[in-house]
Amino acid sequence: MDNIAEGFEAGSNAEFIRFLRYAQRSAAETKSQLYRAQDREHITAEEFQALLALQREVYNKIGGLIKYLKNSSKPQ
Repeated sequence: MDNIAEGFEAGSNAEFIRFLRYAQRSAAETKSQLYRAQDREHITAEEFQALLALQREVYNKIGGLIKYLKNSSKPQ
């Protein structure tokens, strides 16, 4: 969330996209942490699946915003 907020204030689509990519990487790190939590039995398989679905949704929505911004008429 912080990467998205920081990028939003950056002033150009190109800069915003750069920070959105950081946010996607953070989502990928979250996925890694979910696997670790499941392996260590901190969460159940059902919790893992539900959280993984949310992680994918966030990752994909960020990707959609990146795609939108690349096609936007706002100055790069």
